[in-house]
Amino acid sequence: MNPTTAPRPAAALSPARALATAARVLRQLRHDPRTIALMIAVPCLMLVILRYVFDSGPHTFDTLGASLLGIFPLITMFLVTSIATLRERTSGTLERLLALPLGKADLIAGYALAFGAFAVLQSVLATGLSVWLLGLDVMGSPWLLLLVALLDALLGTALGLFVSAFAASEFQAVQFMPAVIFPQLLLCGLFTPRSAMHPVLRALSDVLPMSYAVDAMTQLLHHRDMTTAFARDALIVTGCALLVLTLGAATLRRRTP
Repeated sequence: MNPTTAPRPAAALSPARALATAARVLRQLRHDPRTIALMIAVPCLMLVILRYVFDSGPHTFDTLGASLLGIFPLITMFLVTSIATLRERTSGTLERLLALPLGKADLIAGYALAFGAFAVLQSVLATGLSVWLLGLDVMGSPWLLLLVALLDALLGTALGLFVSAFAASEFQAVQFMPAVIFPQLLLCGLFTPRSAMHPVLRALSDVLPMSYAVDAMTQLLHHRDMTTAFARDALIVTGCALLVLTLGAATLRRRTP
């Protein structure tokens, strides 16, 4: 490598550099209305459709709607984040940024902050729509419902940042969805209780973060106050998101071959 183009070393994690990266990503997203619509409008639209699919059985919507309130944001944030980050790398933007005194941790933190801001907005809108307009009835506090939806959206952001390092094209990034999201969707307990699964699948579901997101939503369906199980599940989802972000910073490549 030419020494004049070698990236200069950067400090570990700089809040200032991370915030500057987040601001740049948000400015780019502001000019991409289709991506904004995918992040903000699509989960809300899916919840409206789900509500009227079960129009004759509101209790079914209460049961499934709470879980999907977290799953829909996770899926959309995974797709948008993985494709957007990959686009930065294939266009050469990431390589130019890493030639500056900007570390991988700064980049990952900046992307996480930017997409996390949309995750907050997405979760607020989806939760408010579900509880106050679609009549989603849960015993727990709507604020706890919002918390789990937000944690799921942040987990989707972290997973998207992580898998983007292993994709060479946007098509490949989308192909990661069946490998990363679908197994979690099948094994999270949404379709059948995890206790009723084959022992091997139950053991696998125990290490998948979406399982704990669904378990946390289930706690809110049946308990008015925060339970120990809910706090444990929320902490596990948070820990998984932080772990995946750390792995994303470690595996981030400057460019796609």
